[in-house]
Amino acid sequence: MRETEENSLAHQVSDDDRYRLLLESITDYAIYMLDPGGHVSSWNPGAQRFKGYDAAEILGEHFSRFYTQDDKDSGLPERALRTADAEGRFENEGWRVRKDGSHFWAHVVIDPIRSPSGDLLGFAKITRDLTERRATEEALRKSQEQFRLLVQGVTDYAIYMLDPTGHVASWNAGARRIKGYAPAEIIGQHFSRFYTEEDRHDGLPSRALATAEREGRFEHEGWRVRRDGTRFWASVVVDPIRDDDGHLIGFAKVTRDITEKREAQRALEETQEELLQARKMEALGQLAGGIAHDFNNLLMAISSSLELLQNRLPDESRVTRLLENAVQGVHRGATLTSRLLAFSRRQPLEPQAVDLPALIRGAGDLLRLSLGSDISVETQAPLSVPQAMVDPTQLELALLNVAANARDAMPQGGTLTITLSSEEVSDGQVTGLKGGAYVRLSVSDTGEGMDEETLGRAADPFFTTKGPGKGTGLGLSLVHGLLEDSGGRLVLSSRKGEGTTAELWLPAAQSQRLSKAGPAAGAESETGDGKTVTVLAVDDDALILMNTALMLEDLGYCVIEASGGAEALKVLEKQHVDLLITDQNMPRMVGTELVKAARQIRPDLPVILATGYADLDEASELRLPKLDKPFGFNELRSVVRDTLGQ
Repeated sequence: MRETEENSLAHQVSDDDRYRLLLESITDYAIYMLDPGGHVSSWNPGAQRFKGYDAAEILGEHFSRFYTQDDKDSGLPERALRTADAEGRFENEGWRVRKDGSHFWAHVVIDPIRSPSGDLLGFAKITRDLTERRATEEALRKSQEQFRLLVQGVTDYAIYMLDPTGHVASWNAGARRIKGYAPAEIIGQHFSRFYTEEDRHDGLPSRALATAEREGRFEHEGWRVRRDGTRFWASVVVDPIRDDDGHLIGFAKVTRDITEKREAQRALEETQEELLQARKMEALGQLAGGIAHDFNNLLMAISSSLELLQNRLPDESRVTRLLENAVQGVHRGATLTSRLLAFSRRQPLEPQAVDLPALIRGAGDLLRLSLGSDISVETQAPLSVPQAMVDPTQLELALLNVAANARDAMPQGGTLTITLSSEEVSDGQVTGLKGGAYVRLSVSDTGEGMDEETLGRAADPFFTTKGPGKGTGLGLSLVHGLLEDSGGRLVLSSRKGEGTTAELWLPAAQSQRLSKAGPAAGAESETGDGKTVTVLAVDDDALILMNTALMLEDLGYCVIEASGGAEALKVLEKQHVDLLITDQNMPRMVGTELVKAARQIRPDLPVILATGYADLDEASELRLPKLDKPFGFNELRSVVRDTLGQ
């Protein structure tokens, strides 16, 4: 019996040793006992490591010294023991104090220790230092809070989440600003409501989510709809959100309103296109100027030769008719060149009183060629129509431009009606027109017509509804510019499917504007003292120079010829000259340069500038009278007499 008791005692001691060794080997937890009053009765190495006290310092001390002053003032230590005693357990996290006064974040569990009869013997207290874990969790919490604030603070982007089925799960301030919905209105709603009816019908919302899930991203631009029903152009990115196991838990959707950017890009592209067209027109103008100069020089040589022949040959009817036909051909060539210059805007306006019925009859051949056989032309005009004050060449070009637009609007054929009428307009009656007398030239077609948007832009430079290579968009713009510069107005009216009418309002010619001063008295081929007038003719083209000199001689003038500016200046230094007639486009020294040099020698020298085209801003500044090539006897006589008379 005694041996059995000794074995049992040995076994008990052995268990106690094992428990003691277990507790003393634990350093990650402070495990110690308190007596019923809360005084420390045991202390393991973990407690010493956490709290900083060794066993001799702390045994018998009250455990409340581990608590912060605020917790002690609030009675937390006593409350912890009462709770453990009453409920069988107390668990808490909070700040605790080490021996050196530093704080650490602790997870605490207190369990009551009772005898077999249920009497309280004390408490078992386990404390773990969670400072590092709490710091990590706090950093994560701050990071998440900062990210939330960042997302909520963004107003230029709509950033929100969708659940896997496409319903809105979160909503930032940018989404509210761009889309117009408050969070309470939209969270839980399907995101497809932001799409247009056309896109929903096409299945774009579901296709966007399927693409994002399959390919890891969906990116798109298109129209989206705000809460008030208005549309905006959006840049959209959808990314899938997956958990750690790769399961889809939703989508992140970022939307940006780029309507202004899109409009700016479109405006830039339109500006670039306009610049390209303007450069084309500038190049065409330069080409036209060169062609006009050379062609008019050629016509000048032909026309002057024909007129000289007419003056020298006997009056034989068949020869006369042939010469007249040749002269008419030259005039047609000059008209063609004038039209080319008018189209390229290289020719300034020269308004004059124009008989519009005669102009329309004269343009009949060109109209028929331009319109084709499928379109008939009808003209309606009263017996008497006032003359209009306008540049006839430019008006003819404007009429052809309007007719060309009408032709394109009638691909299956139709009728073009040209109507003339005399109108008295009061101020404000017709937009853009002052009160007064006008002639209205209306051109109506039976074509496709225009909607309101197209009609509003029809006269804008470079605007065209025609395909690439089929129009520059300059036709009606040129017409509008001509009428504005002439004191008139272009008025367009049209309805889709009902044809178009273009009204060209032109100021009626006034009688005082039609009067022309006759040649000044005494401006003949002789000076006041009876001496013959000496004219210095300058041209680098030998044919033109010869014919100009012959015409001047036939008019009774004494002529000195020079083939260039340098030769002409030498003549001026040695001989008296009453008049200088010079070509403009010459090598080494152009006409205006010769004029400036000549007036250094003779400041009062009268000068006439002859040119194959009219791009002569410098000549306008010098106030020089001009002769447009090809010119004949009558033009030459008139300009010379007027110049000498001045």
